[in-house]
Amino acid sequence: EKNYRQNVEEFTITGFDHISYQKLLGFLIFFTYLLVLLGSVTNICIIVTDRRLHTPMYILICNLALVDIMFTTSVSTTMISVLLAEVKTISYYSCITGMYIYHLGDIEECLALSLMALDRTVAISYPLRYHSILTNPRIFLLIIASWLIGIGVMGKVAAQADSLPYCQPVIRYVFCDYPAMVRAACVDPEPYWMITIILGMWLVGVQFTFILLSYMKLIYTVLRLPNTGSRVQVFNTCISHIIVVSSYYAPKLVSVLLTRIGVTLSLTERNAILIIATLLPSLINPTVYCLKTKEIRRRLVQMLTRKKIAMKQ
Repeated sequence: EKNYRQNVEEFTITGFDHISYQKLLGFLIFFTYLLVLLGSVTNICIIVTDRRLHTPMYILICNLALVDIMFTTSVSTTMISVLLAEVKTISYYSCITGMYIYHLGDIEECLALSLMALDRTVAISYPLRYHSILTNPRIFLLIIASWLIGIGVMGKVAAQADSLPYCQPVIRYVFCDYPAMVRAACVDPEPYWMITIILGMWLVGVQFTFILLSYMKLIYTVLRLPNTGSRVQVFNTCISHIIVVSSYYAPKLVSVLLTRIGVTLSLTERNAILIIATLLPSLINPTVYCLKTKEIRRRLVQMLTRKKIAMKQ
């Protein structure tokens, strides 16, 4: 096994080879990546610099923005270099590092959404006790715990990928992820899918179920509110999270459902779902929180109008 690995010092990424408009796709991915960075960095800067926003909800938005930057950077840089710079090779260690960061970002995105669901549920179901239940130190502890879980889980996945014998240096997908690396190895891939099945069941099964249950609890609480005004207000505070959760889980659920009902996806379709599942949530998240969260929106308007006044002077 060791001899095989030493022969493969780099992989060639061939996932885009049969696509006609490679440069156009490259510019689209590059532009989307720039928007993700701009939106996420703007949210982080607004929250960090405004002391009034140092509350659990905004700390969680900040955490999600950091995850989005990491999640998209791990794959966008590879895809941009393949499509725009036409550098199709990636070193073995860059590939396995990219795989680690990509899947860690995926896990953290999922856990961040679960923590935000917990925050909304406590805020709406127990409004008077909210500040005593979810304090800033507790939120930081939950965030740190979520990162430690992700780092630990991914350590196991990366060790599995690193132990594989590689004798064909070709990644048939658009970036390095665990399934792509398993398929590039000279082994029967079947025994190596168990770890991805367990992870998938945990992310889509357990975490998504937790979020759905938290929303059932919210709906129950909202329906018991005395007037329509209160219901609308509560719904407005949740709509951002609903949009963000939908954009993260929709591509995953589509992929799982299609596989379950026996639809065989072509390589291009699989790659398209992969790209959408990675870039779409990270693009939607900062946009939704900038536009739908009153305090962030107000602070952004203040910053922009201040710049305009300064420029006129």
